Amino acid sequence: MFAEYKAAYPELAQEFERRMAGDLPADFTAKAEEFVAATQEKGESLASRASSQKAIEFAGPLLPELLGGSADLSPSNNTEWSGTVDITPESAAGNYMRYGVREFAMSAIMNGMVLHGGFIPYAGTFLVFSDYARNALRMSALMKLRCIYVYTHDSIGLGEDGPTHQPVEHVNSLRLMPNMNLWRPCDAVESAAAWKYAIENADGPSSLIFTRQKIPHQQRTAEQLANIEKGGYVLREAKNGNPDAIIIATGSEVGLAMDAADVLESDGVNVRVVSMPSMDIFDKQKKAYQESVLPANVTTRVSVEAGTTACWGKYLGLQGKAVGMDCFGESAPAGELFKHFGFTVENVVNSVKEVLG
Repeated sequence: MFAEYKAAYPELAQEFERRMAGDLPADFTAKAEEFVAATQEKGESLASRASSQKAIEFAGPLLPELLGGSADLSPSNNTEWSGTVDITPESAAGNYMRYGVREFAMSAIMNGMVLHGGFIPYAGTFLVFSDYARNALRMSALMKLRCIYVYTHDSIGLGEDGPTHQPVEHVNSLRLMPNMNLWRPCDAVESAAAWKYAIENADGPSSLIFTRQKIPHQQRTAEQLANIEKGGYVLREAKNGNPDAIIIATGSEVGLAMDAADVLESDGVNVRVVSMPSMDIFDKQKKAYQESVLPANVTTRVSVEAGTTACWGKYLGLQGKAVGMDCFGESAPAGELFKHFGFTVENVVNSVKEVLG
């Protein structure tokens, strides 16, 4: 029957075979690289959830197999785009599922879509609610399924909703899951690169972690732009390329690390800033590249991330220090919370000086 269809409609048959094989259009990578470069050139400072939506807007027209959704949080997760068409009881011709408050069911359904073939599903909820989907996430990872999980409101930066809604341990919990690729981007450019990687990664699920609050754009050279896909890279080099200390940060705390490095430099301390949007990807790089980013002879290292500190020891060693929070949050405006929990330029500067001795 399919042979007859293929003979009658060769182009449609070829498209069906491409999608069922899980292959991307031949020009997708080149167009995605252009999108990442254009995002760098534009230089917008946005909440990374808004940057994620721009990436979906880019990918949607190129990938008819992209099937989105959200667990009743579409406007907050920014998972809709201009081409969104709802799947309804009357019509399955759409490309977006309204899952309701069903995080586990949403994630399990996504697994089923990938196992069926022909779809690249993505769907969103608040990061803290990933707990409800845990069993399905584990099955995504165990079966190495290309599911894309969009998790927004990623830290105490969500503010007044308080500790019940503020994820603290969730990023590291997902990092510890085998085969789960995790990105916590620091700006629109890393968000675009994260989406490119997640779409191209046919060997497992991806958790993309985005902020509620606006975060600053970071300037990059062409080399730095290319190195984003290596998971970790030098975003700010120390004077003369010889750092006295290294600050490693992710997400919204990268901007904080950059500001702290400026203060330290004015105090005569040469600081390198490393952005580490994806630990698992960085850990897969060749040792020579890892050494070029985190040279073994520079033992003064400080990490900065608004979450638990458990996964940072492998980069910090016994002499380093993690600026994080191994406790639950509080209910207050985001700015007050960051100050209360020590995510300030002053505390990062003092932490570096403490490790320097």
